[in-house]
Amino acid sequence: MDKTIVDAWNGPGLRDGELTTVTPRDNALHAVDPAAFEHWYVDAHLDSGHTVIGFLTKRRPEQRPGCDPSIEMLVYYPDGSRRQINASYPKAQASFSTDSADVRIGPNTLRAEHPTEGLPVHLVHLEGDGVVFDLTFTNETPSWMPGTGQTTYGSKQHFGWVVPGPRARVSGTVVIDGETIDAAGIGYHDHNWGVGQMPRIIDRWHWGRLYTPDYTMLFATVLTQKRWDRHMTTAAMIARHDKILLSSGEFTLAEGPMPYDDTAHRTRPEWIQLTAPGEFDLRLDVDRISHAHDLLDDVPVVRSRLVKPIVHGLVGRPGYFRFDSTYDLRITLDGLDEHLTGHTLHEMVALS
Repeated sequence: MDKTIVDAWNGPGLRDGELTTVTPRDNALHAVDPAAFEHWYVDAHLDSGHTVIGFLTKRRPEQRPGCDPSIEMLVYYPDGSRRQINASYPKAQASFSTDSADVRIGPNTLRAEHPTEGLPVHLVHLEGDGVVFDLTFTNETPSWMPGTGQTTYGSKQHFGWVVPGPRARVSGTVVIDGETIDAAGIGYHDHNWGVGQMPRIIDRWHWGRLYTPDYTMLFATVLTQKRWDRHMTTAAMIARHDKILLSSGEFTLAEGPMPYDDTAHRTRPEWIQLTAPGEFDLRLDVDRISHAHDLLDDVPVVRSRLVKPIVHGLVGRPGYFRFDSTYDLRITLDGLDEHLTGHTLHEMVALS
């Protein structure tokens, strides 16, 4: 098996000396292979205390080729409770542009506007089960992707990531069971695609971001399974206002003690730390788990209390966590010396 892994950086090293210009095509449909997976993601933290999340998905990595496209909506209420909506639609009711972000799945849409001057704007409509998102994401930070945006695994498999909206001003409305909420807040939009059996390649990943009045930081780490030599792909972006200061994978990840979680049926870290000497040091201490989920619960035949332990023994303990954490960030790049603290959300997905 070809186990060559190539990360996407422009260089020198595992970083971008020159940033890639993100084009409208980068946020359009990539999936030409029938077995490809692809989705568009948005979230918004509203001044009302709600957090709303949306996915428009052509195909998830674990789904069969030719499956129906789907949408997912999540609402996190100010009290910490959660509401989740999932719906699939016939392929005849879906369309995906290959020129720019213009996605339709049933009545649900995501569309990009690219002004002659200024940064992109993304318009999102999602609806289901008494919940409606009508949201406008107006970029405050330029679109970004690490290098060319795509990591290759061997000669036939790859995973792509572009962030058309690293930081956006959100406006519009959210309707929940007839109650209309002003959707003013701060938001984010990204897009993933790929080809290959990701659960057979990836062990786990961390992903997150944080916002301060002056700074935006995004990060991701992806660890492969033993058969792929435990390769770690890392990516981070730091921007000050509308200028991107750093685009690099040259940092290390450390994880704290790993207690067992009874909901996800697996371990998770008490804290993580990302360190790039001379550039940044970020520590995230988990205060609260806002969402924990055993991914085997998504497979109907596996949900049984009798079957699940057998499957755990065969495939491991795949799980998802969304953490609400205290962050401590020191930025020392480009002559800066900034010490920033606060709270943010981030996630861990473990596939084995």
